Amino acid sequence: MRRRRALTAGDRGQVTIEFLGMTPTILVTLVVLWQLVLVGYTFTLAGNAADEAVRAGTASEGQAACEEAGLKHLPGAWEGGATVQCTANGEFVTANVSLDVPILFPGAIALPFTVDGHAGAVQEED
Repeated sequence: MRRRRALTAGDRGQVTIEFLGMTPTILVTLVVLWQLVLVGYTFTLAGNAADEAVRAGTASEGQAACEEAGLKHLPGAWEGGATVQCTANGEFVTANVSLDVPILFPGAIALPFTVDGHAGAVQEED
């Protein structure tokens, strides 16, 4: 019995040490995954804003309605650095939306690149 205790006594606290050693790796992995989620969500928002903008541009006349619709469907954290450009070439309306990608927290510092969303549709007839 005494010999068995002597063999297992050397492993005491091993799990704690391993957990403490892996904690920074786990945290860095979670931060990287969260940042990738934010980049993907920004792509989704840019595409949706471009779709909404071009939809408004084809249904009404004027670029102001198109640009307003593109900004209307963005959350406040992404709306600040957003640019919406609408163009109408004859019967075709296009919308280009550029959004800043936030670092870790929406509304805080942005990454040094933007995400673009593009959409186009044929102008509706009266």
